Amino acid sequence: QVQLVESGGGLVQPGGSLRLSCAASRSIFSFDAMGWYRQAPGKERELVADITSGGLIRYSDSVKDRFTISRDIAKNTVYLHMNSLKPEDTAVYYCRAGRNGYGSWGQGTQVTVSS
Repeated sequence: QVQLVESGGGLVQPGGSLRLSCAASRSIFSFDAMGWYRQAPGKERELVADITSGGLIRYSDSVKDRFTISRDIAKNTVYLHMNSLKPEDTAVYYCRAGRNGYGSWGQGTQVTVSS
């Protein structure tokens, strides 16, 4: 079992930036991939970005060129750097740690993009 604690959400104006953090209770190398997902009201949870233990990264088309996923191995932490935020980015953002087809989730952090 792993504990994932997200932080960094909040209210930001369109065009602004935020950095989300996901701190894991054990080495992130013990997982096949670490990822960020989001769920907006009335919508299904969707992948935003993930990074494998080998460093391969993928992004959803809706955030490509605006968001960047990164990690600090020494701190067991994965980040999501979000730039040029849009109102449609408003959602609860969740961190996920995946291994052998199973995933553990954090509690989520709210991101609201509004003027």
